[in-house]
Amino acid sequence: MASSQNSKGDKPAKAKMPKGVRGPGGPPAPSASSASSASSRGSQRPQPGTRPVSSARRRAFEERSYPLVRKLNALPRWLVVIAPALLLFGGLIMTGSLAWLGALLLALVTLILAWLTALSWPVISPGSRLLRGGVVLALGGMAVLKALGRF
Repeated sequence: MASSQNSKGDKPAKAKMPKGVRGPGGPPAPSASSASSASSRGSQRPQPGTRPVSSARRRAFEERSYPLVRKLNALPRWLVVIAPALLLFGGLIMTGSLAWLGALLLALVTLILAWLTALSWPVISPGSRLLRGGVVLALGGMAVLKALGRF
């Protein structure tokens, strides 16, 4: 009959932990000095759970947007992604006598993206701001070109 005990006694075999896992033989926990040095390097992102200081206009904009954000959050996730994608697709394929409708759909998608960008502006990095602003401007330009019949 096989024995379930190790040859060295009653102790179970020690499982080897992968590197990077804190514990015996793992890397040390970050100290308070390393956290303060990260903040002294000029990190522009706010700490989790904190809110950046905002103006009265900004707070009013956020408060006006809150009911709509709650409604969007209550919708199924797939609908929040698919509906603007369908509006964008519809706006891009409308040509000829329906170009005005395509321009309207593109303008609607532009307004949605601009609103979401404005809401997230204080917490996104400068690179993300540039990219999102460029997308909003490009989409707005396409809506104008579509309305003029040149796209």
